[in-house]
Amino acid sequence: MPKDTGIGASTRRREDVRFLKGKGQYTDDIPPAHDQAAAVFARSTVANGVIKSIDTSVAESMPGVLAVFTGADFADVGGNPAGWLINSRDGEPMKEPKRPVLAHGKVRHVGDAYAAVIAETEKQARDAVEAIEADIEELPAIMDVKAALTSDNFVHDEIGTNQCFDWGWIEDNRRATDDAIKGAAHVTTLELVNNRLVPNAMEPRCSMASYKESSDEYTLHTTSQNPHLTRLLISAFVMGIPENKLTVIAPDVGGGFGSKIYHYGEEALVLAAAKRVGRTVKWTSDRTEAFLTDAHGRDHVTTIELATDAEGNFLAFRTETYANVGAYLSNFATATPTFLHGTLMAGNYTVPNVYVNVKAVFTNTAPVDAYRGAGRPEATYSLERVIDKCARELGMDPIALRRKNFIKPDQYPFASAAGLEYDSGNYDALMDKMEEVADVAGFAERRKASEAKGLLRGFGVNAYVEACGIAPSNLVGVLGSRVGLYDAATVRVNATGNLSVMVGAHSHGQGHETVFPQIVADMLGIDAQSIDIVHGDTSKIPFGMGTYGSRSLAVCGSAVVRATEKIIAKAKKIAGHMLEAAETDIELKDGQFSVVGTNKGVSFGEVALKAYIPHNFPIEDIEPGLEETAFYDPANFTFPSGAYCCEVEVDPDTGKVRVDRMTAVDDFGNVMNPMIVTGQVHGGLGQGIGQALLEAARYNEDGQLESASYMDYAMPRADDLPFYIVDHGQGTPCTHNPLGAKGCGEAGAIGSPPTVVNAVIDALQSGGKNVTHIDMPLTPHRVWSAMNNA
Repeated sequence: MPKDTGIGASTRRREDVRFLKGKGQYTDDIPPAHDQAAAVFARSTVANGVIKSIDTSVAESMPGVLAVFTGADFADVGGNPAGWLINSRDGEPMKEPKRPVLAHGKVRHVGDAYAAVIAETEKQARDAVEAIEADIEELPAIMDVKAALTSDNFVHDEIGTNQCFDWGWIEDNRRATDDAIKGAAHVTTLELVNNRLVPNAMEPRCSMASYKESSDEYTLHTTSQNPHLTRLLISAFVMGIPENKLTVIAPDVGGGFGSKIYHYGEEALVLAAAKRVGRTVKWTSDRTEAFLTDAHGRDHVTTIELATDAEGNFLAFRTETYANVGAYLSNFATATPTFLHGTLMAGNYTVPNVYVNVKAVFTNTAPVDAYRGAGRPEATYSLERVIDKCARELGMDPIALRRKNFIKPDQYPFASAAGLEYDSGNYDALMDKMEEVADVAGFAERRKASEAKGLLRGFGVNAYVEACGIAPSNLVGVLGSRVGLYDAATVRVNATGNLSVMVGAHSHGQGHETVFPQIVADMLGIDAQSIDIVHGDTSKIPFGMGTYGSRSLAVCGSAVVRATEKIIAKAKKIAGHMLEAAETDIELKDGQFSVVGTNKGVSFGEVALKAYIPHNFPIEDIEPGLEETAFYDPANFTFPSGAYCCEVEVDPDTGKVRVDRMTAVDDFGNVMNPMIVTGQVHGGLGQGIGQALLEAARYNEDGQLESASYMDYAMPRADDLPFYIVDHGQGTPCTHNPLGAKGCGEAGAIGSPPTVVNAVIDALQSGGKNVTHIDMPLTPHRVWSAMNNA
């Protein structure tokens, strides 16, 4: 394949054509069925309360109302489970209270749904919801993660505690880490908060269900990053619908960032309602519901210690984290603060001792789960902030301190003290490139120019490594995962030579419809435009584990490669038969099968046609058709890494922070489509800067979400963001997947928050302000207060 279309080419995203024309089809865009009804939920206005009674009689008699559901209707069905079972340090299994379809007996956060109305129209359903009389005895809200552990009030009374688990990693390292810190020449301690975020995908959640009585079959259209997992959870845990009777379809999805990986109760409700009323039932979230009920992200309170010797060599990291999991356990809620976070607490460094303690705590807030980066941003933020503080305490340059402790290229594979084996990387090369493209040498002059305008200029740096492509199944099974983490692809070559590639990974902004054809086309030597990608429909695609954790290319893409290799192997058999040669003598080049050393050949299209017209096949050796499926279970995580820096200007009179420059140099292994990778990094940088400076989900002491609209939740705008310098030319290929790919989707959101905060602290210290830390978001008020209270 020519390099302007195959692997490594910056091919424009083919899916963007329909999006830019407004022709995408999202769940809410599906034309209404002739019998379509609407679902609207009654949601709690208190954070913690006992449901004394629910009177639905008036609502049931109102015009257009078809049915009213309460938690009692689902009392005998299962609950939505956590996907990972975590044990505490003492071996005690985690507490896993039931998460019901509708609240039953008690409401546990503002927005918790306790009833639902199904009506002919959405307006009728909303009117009927207003007529439901719920007697809910309000209880004190449990909001503070530390106070919750000593409280006599419980989010879930049946478990008698607000602690889900008290996890230690690695427990065998605990004493050695403690000893290293006790004997260290220098110990830096930092207390910090990783602020709670609301995902705010452009498309709110939406679910539409239908039921076919004649065959007892259900169909659910829903906004999911993971349709097969949604089907599995509904079938095996929540509703008991046989998988072969349930089809889940996720069409175009307008962003997820993790919040649409999970199964939500609204999906189960519309399925039950469709069967009861014999109609198609649809629910679409409004933006207030999204703020209140979409799984939030982050929300850690951490104390981290870094021990060094007198020369600045790292001896140990020790952390204690209180992780808020909200009112219920969402599907990845227990994995995010543990194995997706604790295993990265050695960072890019040769530190010999690491110990991580995480206490997961229930509070009367919306559930917290994976959000872009899922544990890795939390780990990187703690590490890179304490390293920067340590550098200042030791009087060392922050870049030099990091370089002094980097893992070196000749040390791979490297077993980190946090339990992972990194297979490749070159952190010094990333830092070299960052210093070059960011013009670090010119910073002093830029600082003088800012000072001449009365502004404080700061420089911040960060180095990260993350674990992507959650895998392998045998490892995660040992660690508590209830599912495997492989993926799958089916490559179907049609008789006329075009292809359909069915993939388990779902695309909602990642560019699968462009990149997967690039890979297959490159392998076969054909036009990528002849390849169609099918995803999101469980009735059409092989069982895959969805899109999250930067796993699509490394895991599902590898399955695509393996399936295409099978296609090539069979096509060579057919070509050998057609050319009267042994298949071992057949080679494929530029879409032509030929006999090695001769000019005898047939095209890929001719072989495809012959596969479906097997008039003279040796049937015992060659089956008709040309279609292959492969499941790929990776041998290890992939380990992208990067070196980031930024420069900020701070107005000392107002505390206003402006990010002036941002540089991201990343190692993503082999890059399939540089333009798409750049776009992924840009998006992550925007979200990371938003967390650092603007965004925060704020609850008051009564459990009311005070930032439940865009009037109060500050999303980054174009003028809040700088021009980005993005470089991913320093890749070291992954050694254990066929593409050599790592993962790029979350890097920007991992690398940017500590970079921005480090830069702001540097700016303040340059102005003589003795400020060592400010918790995110660094709003003007927080920065001004820190400067004036220093």
